[in-house]
Amino acid sequence: MEYFPAPLEKLVEQFARLPGIGGKSAQRLAFYVLGLPEEEAQEFADAILDAKHSVTCCPVCQNFTAGGLCPICASPKRDSSTICVVADPRDVAAIERSREFNGQYHVLHGVISPLNHVGPDDLSIKSLVERVAKGGVQEVIMATNPDTEGEATAMYIARLLKPFEVRVTRLAYGIPVGGHLEFADDATLMRALEGRRDI
Repeated sequence: MEYFPAPLEKLVEQFARLPGIGGKSAQRLAFYVLGLPEEEAQEFADAILDAKHSVTCCPVCQNFTAGGLCPICASPKRDSSTICVVADPRDVAAIERSREFNGQYHVLHGVISPLNHVGPDDLSIKSLVERVAKGGVQEVIMATNPDTEGEATAMYIARLLKPFEVRVTRLAYGIPVGGHLEFADDATLMRALEGRRDI
C-alpha cells in the first residue's frame, strides 16, 4: 500500500539510491525538496544537470574538472615529479585538506575487485603507466585504502611501474592520532611497528 502519491514515492526511491541514504533519510530529503519554493527546486535540479553535463575528467590525472586541465595539474607550483595515486576524487580532497602534499595526483576511479567484476582495464591504470613512461616522475605514492582491494591494486600497479625505475611508496599505516593502543587490532599494530621512524 502506497502512503504517498506516485511522484513523491518516485522521488523517495531516487534519493534512496544514493550511497549512505536509507529509507527514512530518503523520505526526509524528498519532503525537504517538496517544501522548497519553485525557483529553489529548479536551481537544485539545474545544479544536478549542470554538474552532470559539464564535469569531466582531467586528461592528465583523471580527477574531476570543469573542462581542460584540473587546477592541480595546471598549477606551475605543483611538483610534477611526484604522483599520488588514489582510488577516488574524494581522496584527492582528503589529502589536499592536510596541506602537506605538493605533488600531483592520479585518480583510478575504483580499485581492482574481482568480486565486483572490476578489473585493471576498468580503471585508469593505463594512463598512469603512460604518464610515468614519459619520464620526469621520480616517485609514485600509492594512496589506496588499506583493505584487500586497495592492497591488491597497489601491488599490481607497483609491478607495472617496476621497469621504469621510479620509486613506488605506500602510505604509512598505524595508530590514529588520539587513538589508544589497547583498542588497536593486531594488523594495525603490526603496520605501526613496521612503519616506525626516527624522532
